[in-house]
Amino acid sequence: MKKFDTVFRGYDKKQVQDFLDNVIKNYELLLTKSKKTEEENKKLVEQIAYYQRIEDTMNRAIYTAEQAGDQIKSTARHEAEALITEARHNASRIINDALLKAERAQNHADQLRRNTEVLKRRLRQIIENQLEVINEIDNVDFGEVDNKY
Repeated sequence: MKKFDTVFRGYDKKQVQDFLDNVIKNYELLLTKSKKTEEENKKLVEQIAYYQRIEDTMNRAIYTAEQAGDQIKSTARHEAEALITEARHNASRIINDALLKAERAQNHADQLRRNTEVLKRRLRQIIENQLEVINEIDNVDFGEVDNKY
């Protein structure tokens, strides 16, 4: 605390006045600093609000992106499952078609073998019959046939 010299009729006016001037000067400095601090504080509060709005927007964007990503994954999973099911169905159909064709080809080949065997037997029979005819020709007497003509 400031102590003033005493003079006739109280304190030294010059000291009091200098002190008051000093107090006013310091008060004005503090007031100016306080206003600057309040302005800076107001700017900082506005910046914080701005950044909070940005943060909220980014959080919503991230949430939306996560939901979209999950939806894309789910859709892709369902499409993959559908493709796999369809591929399995097509593979089964192709295999069944191939088995049927192979069975038909085998049946056709078996029928051709049987037909070939039947044809060979018939040809043998025809050839054997022709050989018998040739052998009978050797036994025919052509002498009697010559006299008639």
